[in-house]
Amino acid sequence: MRPLPFVNTTYAVIFWASYILWIIPEMAVAKRRAPKLSSKSGDRGSLLVVMLLLWIGIAADFALSFQLPQAAIRSARVPVFFVGIALMFAGMALRLYSISLLGRYFTFEVAVHTDQPVIEVGPYRYIRHPSYTGALITITGLGLALGNWAGLIALLACIAIAYGYRIPVEESALVAALGEPYEKYIRRTYRLIPYIF
Repeated sequence: MRPLPFVNTTYAVIFWASYILWIIPEMAVAKRRAPKLSSKSGDRGSLLVVMLLLWIGIAADFALSFQLPQAAIRSARVPVFFVGIALMFAGMALRLYSISLLGRYFTFEVAVHTDQPVIEVGPYRYIRHPSYTGALITITGLGLALGNWAGLIALLACIAIAYGYRIPVEESALVAALGEPYEKYIRRTYRLIPYIF
């Protein structure tokens, strides 16, 4: 059973338009570089890990959607597709909103500005990494839109490994640079899901 975006033009247009609307803002934000002199980098290769595992996960999702049709989401295919598209847009909105709240302090590489405060507005009141939560929601939506359980699991596993490495690196750099204010912030917030994790 082929994924809906590959069997019907309407679903294909919706899927690829959503995919492009996800990638273009990410590329635009990536071009925005933090001034090298005003920040301390502590990335430890985490950006490379995230990007590599993201694209491996996406490739695996597409491949498994075709190569493992027995793992296709069979019941309610069309509603699941549209739930996936809706999740993609919800995740994009959360991610872009979180990035906008950080403003000039947002970077793709782990880098802490020398004058950076602890941001505690919007979703940052509850979770420390809402842009990653947004990315996870988007990725989940992508997997559901492609309609294959094996592909979705492979994609989420890759992203979980990537963020499992990235988040401790980032939090370590923030604690080292911001000290006690960030340590207190860690104690009263969650990483990715409010009141859960």
